[in-house]
Amino acid sequence: MNNFSYIQANSAKEATASRAGTAHSAYIAGGTTLLDLMKANLEEHNQLVDINMLPFKGIEQTTDGLRIGAMERMSDVGEHPLVVQNYPAVSESLLLAASPQLRNMASIGGNMLQRTRCGYFRDAAFPCNKRVPGSGCPAIAGDNHNLAILGTSTACIATSYPGDLAVALAAFDAVLTLENAKGKQRRVPVTEFYVLPGKTPQRETVLEAGELIVSLTIPNTAHARRSTYLKVRERSSYAYALASAAVGLDVQAGTIRSARVALGGVGTKPWRSPEAEKVLTGAPATEATFRAAAAAALRGAQPQDDNRFKVELAQNTLVQALMKVAS
Repeated sequence: MNNFSYIQANSAKEATASRAGTAHSAYIAGGTTLLDLMKANLEEHNQLVDINMLPFKGIEQTTDGLRIGAMERMSDVGEHPLVVQNYPAVSESLLLAASPQLRNMASIGGNMLQRTRCGYFRDAAFPCNKRVPGSGCPAIAGDNHNLAILGTSTACIATSYPGDLAVALAAFDAVLTLENAKGKQRRVPVTEFYVLPGKTPQRETVLEAGELIVSLTIPNTAHARRSTYLKVRERSSYAYALASAAVGLDVQAGTIRSARVALGGVGTKPWRSPEAEKVLTGAPATEATFRAAAAAALRGAQPQDDNRFKVELAQNTLVQALMKVAS
């Protein structure tokens, strides 16, 4: 790890001003992702701006939905009664992530900015287009069993966001509030916050230099209240998803009035599936419907040699999640 200076910011203006004009600086909250990257020399910053004193806290119901401050900790949000009761998939996505120790430290904003767990990205001995654009993607012909099958390109097949929370947020139309160095805020849907790798896999989000995640808001809907998050992984705890599904259904008299579907562990970003939602909406809540929706969700998959199993795994994960919600 390289040497760096440390600043504690007491306001958003002070935090963004501290980063203005400093090319190699970063914000730090819980540090559960950033410090890993710095220790491995995958990111080098000459300045860290501590934002733990910023007033980006609170979990409250508003006219727009549930507002969650970016500085809230994962464990506090996952266990909060408003989240558990009205957004069970969001609660489950948080409580199935990482370990209790990490959930107690990690901030919601930081969780949204996790970087890929691709072994080639994490090992500086290998070339990687995310680290050094134009150097190549050895994962395509190498060990790719835990990488993406949706949204890939010839430049990158990494599951760029490896976590759980953003998958649930993408399913339920959550919106992020961002603030820049001039104090101007903008709202970005989670589905638009992450970008596909294309020819520029080094750019993973639309976050501009110096911008802060202030909060997120999740609309209050019937399908969010009747929802779940199902995660399939290689061991029962402290492991990233091979495939996951965040689903929500509004069912009346056996017919699905509205549906939300997002997949994790299989896309180059949290993967919302309008194709599956179209199949589900207006259809009977039956296993046959759910299997048709799962087939639609994975129709565009482009697996590699080692991760072809993910097509069937993701389909079965989605079907099981839908059956759980419909029961």
